[in-house]
Amino acid sequence: MPQASRSSGRRSRSAGFRPASARWSATWRTWTSPPGNFDLVWSEGALYNVGIERALRTCSPLLEPGGYVAFTDAVWRKVHPPPEVKASFDLDYPTMGRVPDVLTAIARCGFSLVGHFTLPDEAWWDDFYSPMQRRIAELRGTYAADSEALAVLDQFAQEPEMYRLHSEYYAYLPASSSSSPTSPTSLDQP
Repeated sequence: MPQASRSSGRRSRSAGFRPASARWSATWRTWTSPPGNFDLVWSEGALYNVGIERALRTCSPLLEPGGYVAFTDAVWRKVHPPPEVKASFDLDYPTMGRVPDVLTAIARCGFSLVGHFTLPDEAWWDDFYSPMQRRIAELRGTYAADSEALAVLDQFAQEPEMYRLHSEYYAYLPASSSSSPTSPTSLDQP
């Protein structure tokens, strides 16, 4: 493995990438990285916590000119989802929009869209819901005598069932965008 890492590092440098990568963990308000310190900010399903525009405006000053933001965002596929689906997402993401809303936010925040697609249904099942359902079944056996644990497992089991019944109404949108030297730089901008 160390040899593969050294080889990958040489290939990365020859392709123009920085020789090291770093993973950072901080809150939006306590971030201390100097401006322009990153060529890529990657976020899997977390930007929505502060709203996509606010998150993009927060990421912008972290990037060197021409740097990239790659992220996923939950989006509505249809305008009028069933009340139970809307209520479920309203708990965590009341400002969830549609694909055009995300693309507009990218542009409004000074980024150029590189690409986007809707995560296919198989990805949800193959990589997330099927393994989740198998694990829930295992845990039901482990915690068969624990009513509180079983209640939590019942809650977790609702998500794949909701997706099975209503997946035509929502999806994840992986997107990437590049920054420009004139990108907005303040978290507090509207």
